[in-house]
Amino acid sequence: MLAPAITPGANLALGLSGGVDSVALLSLLLELAPVLRFSLRAVHVNHGISPNADRWAGFCTELCAKLQIPLQLETVDIAPYRSLGLEGAARRARYEAFARADADFVVLAQHRDDQAETLLLRLLRGAGLRGLAAMSSLKSLAGMRARILRPLLRVSRAEIETYARLRGLEWVEDESNVDTFRRRNFLRHEVLPLLESQFPSARATIARAADHLNEARELLDELARSDFEGAGGTSGVELRNLHLLGRARAKNLLRYWCEAQGVEPLSAARTAELMRQLWESRADARMALAVPGWKFLRYRDKLYLLRAGELLDKNVCETWDGENALPLLEFGGVLKFKPEEGRGLSLARMRAAPVTVRLRRGGERLRPDIRRPRRTLKNLFQERGVPPWRRDRLPLLFCGEELVSVPGIGDACEFRAEPGEAGLIVTWEPFE
Repeated sequence: MLAPAITPGANLALGLSGGVDSVALLSLLLELAPVLRFSLRAVHVNHGISPNADRWAGFCTELCAKLQIPLQLETVDIAPYRSLGLEGAARRARYEAFARADADFVVLAQHRDDQAETLLLRLLRGAGLRGLAAMSSLKSLAGMRARILRPLLRVSRAEIETYARLRGLEWVEDESNVDTFRRRNFLRHEVLPLLESQFPSARATIARAADHLNEARELLDELARSDFEGAGGTSGVELRNLHLLGRARAKNLLRYWCEAQGVEPLSAARTAELMRQLWESRADARMALAVPGWKFLRYRDKLYLLRAGELLDKNVCETWDGENALPLLEFGGVLKFKPEEGRGLSLARMRAAPVTVRLRRGGERLRPDIRRPRRTLKNLFQERGVPPWRRDRLPLLFCGEELVSVPGIGDACEFRAEPGEAGLIVTWEPFE
């Protein structure tokens, strides 16, 4: 699995727990690095759950020092994710640590037995196809530059342990692995051995089923991607197009949309409620459904998926000093100024007073059309179909106390550049 995915010069970061699986994979990667010409480092995540956590970190530190492998130690706090359960919280914190690794690939040592256990756990939770596809050998995650690479998914735990012993490797044991109160361990030590008494190849067969499900999922993802683009894409989904898809394809599109944005997978209950609101509410009804860290919002004939952000300080004020790009972190984007002769805002008029960027406070008026009187921003926003939640986060450009430009809406006609005069085209580029 390594050779097709990794090109010469790639940077790999191994998730090193200190257990036999990751230690064996470290040994393999060290042998392959000169052949495939990739650089290698390790990342150890200390969750602080086990009383032996510091000892494991020390073991990984000594091992990497001995092998002359750079090691990145990450201590994480799982408290903010307790609602996901102990294992879920640890996983979320661990992946956030992996996202900080300076690498093209984060390599994990999950194997065939892990794959079988994962599929069974998700089956018992009533997961859909996305969940039952279990773990992919190569996967991109939203908000993470590196891709996740799992090269051992077709190798059994027994084969890994045999390799480690033959090589004389040393590793640490996680005492929680024998605690059958934990569901994964219960499946590993109680359920799967019982299944294997009647079906000797149970783990391999279940893992193979996960491969088949993953292929089916990839096909559904391709369909969802095509449907998503046809329904409007990232700027919002046209509800008419969503209805035309029918319920099954619409649900597939919504799940794909969430995954692409890094949103927690929608539960069956949340998906059903979202579909109910979309299918049963009036065309002019407002709709809102919150998911952790995000929310679905409806405006007119479109559905939007937005990050749940903090309220902005209405008094925020940034000064423009003539640069071509003005990053505005509080607003969530970059305001750009492109020089253009005879178009946009008059540079000479803009120099008559300090130029500032502010938020809407209410009552602002703009005259973008010389043939019409000044109009309220509220009226202009409604005319252009700007959703309400975007109106209060849009940067407004002032010269002194005069509103001179609202990106996407227009410039004050009194400040427009004359033919042959130096002008500025003002555009707004949100980060998302």
